[in-house]
This record gives sequence, structure tokens and C-alpha cells, in this order.
Amino acid sequence: MRHAMKRAAIALAALSFSVLAGSSAHTTGWGPEVTSFTLGNGLEVVVIPDRRTPVVTHMVWYRVGAADETPGKSGLAHFLEHLLFKGTKKNPQGLFSQTVATIGGSENAFTSSDYTGYFQRTTRDRLKLMMEFESDRMTGLVLTDDVVKPELQVVLEERNSRVENNVNARLAEQMEAALYLNHPYGRPVIGWRHEIEGLTREDALEFYKRFYTPNNAILIVAGDVTPDEVKKLAEETYGRVPRVAEVKPRHRPQEPKQDAPRTVTLADPRVTQPSLSRYYLAASYTSGRPGEAEAIDVLTHILGRGANSRLYQKLVVDSGIAVSAGASYYGTALDTTRLGVYATPKPGTSLAQVEEAIDAVIAEIVEKGITQEELERSRNRLIADAVYAQDSQSSLARWYGASLSTGLTIEQIRSWPARLNAVTVDDVKKAARDVLDKRRSVTGYLIKPSGSRDDRS
Repeated sequence: MRHAMKRAAIALAALSFSVLAGSSAHTTGWGPEVTSFTLGNGLEVVVIPDRRTPVVTHMVWYRVGAADETPGKSGLAHFLEHLLFKGTKKNPQGLFSQTVATIGGSENAFTSSDYTGYFQRTTRDRLKLMMEFESDRMTGLVLTDDVVKPELQVVLEERNSRVENNVNARLAEQMEAALYLNHPYGRPVIGWRHEIEGLTREDALEFYKRFYTPNNAILIVAGDVTPDEVKKLAEETYGRVPRVAEVKPRHRPQEPKQDAPRTVTLADPRVTQPSLSRYYLAASYTSGRPGEAEAIDVLTHILGRGANSRLYQKLVVDSGIAVSAGASYYGTALDTTRLGVYATPKPGTSLAQVEEAIDAVIAEIVEKGITQEELERSRNRLIADAVYAQDSQSSLARWYGASLSTGLTIEQIRSWPARLNAVTVDDVKKAARDVLDKRRSVTGYLIKPSGSRDDRS
């Protein structure tokens, strides 16, 4: 049920609403009404009404993730996520999950480098019940070695299934470790095996007491509710949870100047088709200069999102040397994030040929930039995708949670479409020059054991 997530690969939502001083925010344009307020104990609350069905999505996001762990204890944030289902004095182990299942709801949890979240989806009349359970385990978790030690084995088995037995995940893990020379984004969210094995009950409780406090959390409620209803219920449940810690600013070690491209080669007998991936360091929406991340978003879309992108057209359609090619950008992050490109060659085509073609596409964008037509098409597509995604109640809740927990404000989310429309051709060209610098990258090769780096030529 519980699972680890990579840094949010979640686009900012194209929502429009205005912020009123004090406690609330309401729409003035298209998009759902959104209201926000803060309880006396510091818990932030965001309400996103969706009255199409009598269903609610109830989410609690904590501003803590794998990048906030003590060095040498990787996997602790994800391990604690598992342990939060082990019960409290008021609600013994299993009661919360059994109740959600009995009433026909669903639940899950997730951990990233920057946040940890817990959610339930159920009928609106059960919202207070979900709040009672979730607020109870915010500070009331009870842990014994009898539950901690077996759960550690569950996490290790999860690592086996999700990483050790997945060649693509293993390569990605090694590439991230090579991309980040100093920042904790270089360690896996699920943790390194040898460090997971050493985690203890005391480690989990210390981490829990440091970060699980209402003033370090965001409650998102999306669904068939009104702001007044949610505020009343939140005050009756979460409002009674005391602050148990004063959370310090999240200052992490940052990356030094990078001067040398790196390569990672993973050979595995389970590889059926070789592939190539490359990660570049890139500013996020939180860490970048004004307008920088928006330009990177547009750049990534033009470079490798969809069948009309540069990479797909050049490698798959025109030359026919690849069966797939594309790009991705993880803009929702607290610190410097990454832009990735990838391609899978057709049988009989070497990785060296594919890499040469990728480099040619990138060099053309860096040197010549993009066209006005490409810019307008990509901006329109990005905004349209966000509009369509508003049909998903849970997606709206995730957009807000991921954005707010990584340092953005409601006003920044609100103004995203306008900022995207302000991106120019020159902005995208500058983003390409700044980001697509091979000295700030790592290239990964996934090959069969019979191959070697020399075989790529």
C-alpha cells in the first residue's frame, strides 16, 4: 500500500484564484474556488470544492522528506511513513485502515525527497472521521520493537521489488547519485540498503518528534464540501493537536560548480533493449529566478514531450533510429532539480548513434533557439493539460500539496498561467544555454552484460 515517490513529477496547476489577507482565497477567474486558512496551532488548511459527486479527498502533507534525513540514515522518512500505520493509544494498529475499507473508501501514503503525504478518499459524511484518525496519529504514534522490526523487513523487500529487480530504477538511482555531488537529492528516497538495515525504533521516534507537528503540515480537502464546513471540522479535530516542535528552516547543502560530465553504465542480463538517459541540473520553481522555471517547462515540452517534440521527430520519425525519445522536467522541488532526456534505439542501432543524434538536437536548440510557433503551441498545450487535469479531484489536491510543501505560495500557483504566457523565445534560448550544459550532467547507459562502454561505438 505505502510507496516511495521520486521528487514530484507533478506540473503546477493552471488555477486562477486571488488571495485575501488573513485567512482565505477565492476565485476571480476560471478554475475552482479555493479557500485557505491557518489554525491556531500553525496547521495550514486548503479547501478545494468539487460538488459533482458526494466524495472528498482528504490529504495531509508534511514538509519533510528524504532530503531532510540525518546523513547515514537514508530511508528514514519513508520508513516512518510505513510506521505511521502502526496505530496510536486511541486507535490501535489496523483500525484506521480497517475503517477506511469498511466504509468503501481508499487510502495510501507517499514519500518524496521534499515531502511526505497521507490521504483518504471517501464519502463526504465520513470526512470528520478521517480527520479524527489522521489528527490522532499526527503526534500520537505508539511504536514498539515488535512492530518496528518486522516493518523494516517490509521496507527492505520493497526495495528489492522496486529497485533491485528493476533495471531502469537501478540505473536512475545510480545516475541521481552521480548528478548530485553534494546535495541530499543524490540519495534514494527509499534509502540505501545498508543504511535501511541499521534503522531503529529510536531513529524513527526522533524523526517523528522533530517533524510531525501541525505547524509543519498542510491539510488539503478537495471535494463536496464548503470552506465553513471544513474549518469547523478542522478546528474540532486538528485544532486540538498541540505543537510538539518548532521546525527550523530547511537549509540543505547545495551543489558546487560542476565542471565535468559524468557517465554511468549498468549492464544486466535482464535488459532486453539498451537505452540511454541523461540528467541535467536545472532550477526548480522554488529555487529559480523569476520566470526561469517557466522557460525550462516550455523548453522541455518543445524538446521532448509528445510526438511533435524535437527529439521524437528527429530520432523516431525522421531518422528512424529510435523507438522512443523524450524529455521530462521535475519542476516542483525545493532545491535545484533536474531536466532529463532519454531514447531507446531500434534494434541494430547503437547507443553511440542515438547519443550523437540527441546531442545534435540539443546543440541546435542551444545555438538557434526555438520558433515563435513552437513557443505558442507549447504554452497552449501546457495550460490545456492543466485545465483538463482539473477534472481529477485527487490531482487538484496533489498539485496544491506538492507546490505548497516545496515552498510555493497560493499566489504563485494562481499566477502560473500568466507567467507561462510571459515566456519569450529569448527566455527559452537562455534556458537551453544555461541548463543543457553537459558539464552539469550525467549520462546513463543501460546495456546487456555482453556489452561494454567501448561496445557503444
